[in-house]
Amino acid sequence: MEFQPKGGVMNRAKTPEPKKIPKIAVIGCGDWGRNLVRNFRDLKALAAVCDIRESKIHDLKKSYPECKFFSSFDKVLQDPEIEAVAIATPAESHGEFVKRALAEGKDIFVEKPLCLSLDEGEELVALAKAKSRILMVGHLLWYHPAILQLKKLVDEGELGRIQYIYSNRLNLGKIRREENILWSFAPHDVSVILGLLGEMPESIQAQGGNYLHQQISDVTVSLLSFSSGVKAHIFVSWLHPFKEQKLIVVGDKKMAVFDDLETRNKLVLYPHSIQWKNQIPVANRAEGFPVFFEPDEPLYAECLHFLKSIQTRTAPRTDGQEGLRVLKVLQQCQKALRSNFQKSQLLASSGSYFVHDSAFVDEGVEIGEGTRIWHFSHLLKGTRIGKRCNIGQNVMIGPHVAIGNDVKIQNNVSVYEGVVLEDAVFCGPSMVFTNVLNPRSEISRKHEFQATRVKRGATLGAHCTILCGVTIGRYALVGAGAVVTRDVPNYALVYGNPARQKGWVCECGLKLKEAEGESLHCASCGSRYKVEVTGLKQEELREKILS
Repeated sequence: MEFQPKGGVMNRAKTPEPKKIPKIAVIGCGDWGRNLVRNFRDLKALAAVCDIRESKIHDLKKSYPECKFFSSFDKVLQDPEIEAVAIATPAESHGEFVKRALAEGKDIFVEKPLCLSLDEGEELVALAKAKSRILMVGHLLWYHPAILQLKKLVDEGELGRIQYIYSNRLNLGKIRREENILWSFAPHDVSVILGLLGEMPESIQAQGGNYLHQQISDVTVSLLSFSSGVKAHIFVSWLHPFKEQKLIVVGDKKMAVFDDLETRNKLVLYPHSIQWKNQIPVANRAEGFPVFFEPDEPLYAECLHFLKSIQTRTAPRTDGQEGLRVLKVLQQCQKALRSNFQKSQLLASSGSYFVHDSAFVDEGVEIGEGTRIWHFSHLLKGTRIGKRCNIGQNVMIGPHVAIGNDVKIQNNVSVYEGVVLEDAVFCGPSMVFTNVLNPRSEISRKHEFQATRVKRGATLGAHCTILCGVTIGRYALVGAGAVVTRDVPNYALVYGNPARQKGWVCECGLKLKEAEGESLHCASCGSRYKVEVTGLKQEELREKILS
């Protein structure tokens, strides 16, 4: 095969005049979303732009006066003129936005990753198939002419048998808080490696470092091992002194280097060889030579590919199935990261308890006997959990939070520093604590944390919000969705926004009825109570019934 050097600036692929250009709405106009807006406009496909930030919309209106502007995603989906959406919102929102757009019959281009859960990804791919909709994932490198040429070289055997692949994607910033560096940077490299080899890894190892945030990896190194014997190494970091984007493919005949930051020779082949002399391997170095390819602009080619997929109703090069394969590898890398993190933990605890494999427990956390910590929960340093507690899925506690015995915390609850939960407290699903009255993103107010105390036996209903600085009395019951802005007396029943007292409840959880005099009684267990300034005082307990 003959190769020729090729330099110069990226061109744009020549586009045939389409019979009908699909009308596209770009959702999310951050740094990358603006690039999509520009390219779809140049392709005469831009119909609308959507962003919840008025400042972004204001800026874009000056440059794109011909298109519609929305601040509501629902309004975009309701517009019959819009045939497809290009989603460039934070990764954590991808799954929801794709699902809603598919339900409305729109074709979809979504930036990487497809979503953050393999189960959700499978659901989205199945829904796209059921709705006969195009679902394309923005794995940009598969529209880069150098990567396409590299794939051709590998398939034609020009590099020989592939032995090793090494990728670096490094920079100082942009640092995210929606997802860690693995999910932010690595999808591109995972996608290319899987595509070059045409197989999935049989085992994955990963290590990382959390330097700027306790829960978010800033640097990760992943090692993928394949049944063919190939190993692939992926190093990603946003804490690096300089920017680097390289992919190196080592074959037994030639080695290829793709350097995306090079302005001229982005793809270079090195015909190095290894010879054995006296049973010793000796490296023979050879001068590298650039590989010829037409230098098309990758993002323009990607947007054009999406439009052609819509027109022809054919699966795109990076369809939902390709997105699922990448998602599966990312999820296994994340699992390996968690496993290595847990191996290094030192737990200051005595007795027996259960911690699920996917949960994080920081150094210096105390966990009482019989307590159970479930999926994806995180206990931060200095936290003390009592005995026989049940901590549900996706719960964050700490740092330096004290929780009593027999406490139940349901899924999706965050218990921040300054919150104290006494014995037998129940926190319903997705209820909310706060610890600052007037938070600002730009101003640190850690020194202004206000204490919140939930006393023994109290119940906090699902989706309720407890503003900081209040006390919830013993065995009080806060209704679902309530917003508590002031102290709640012992045994009080409160609900509404803002929460107001609507009666009294027994220790067994039932609403109390009036008896003779100023006394109240429970029709279920027979307990009697007397009204006092701080709430109720129990006079008589005939039969205690606790759930």
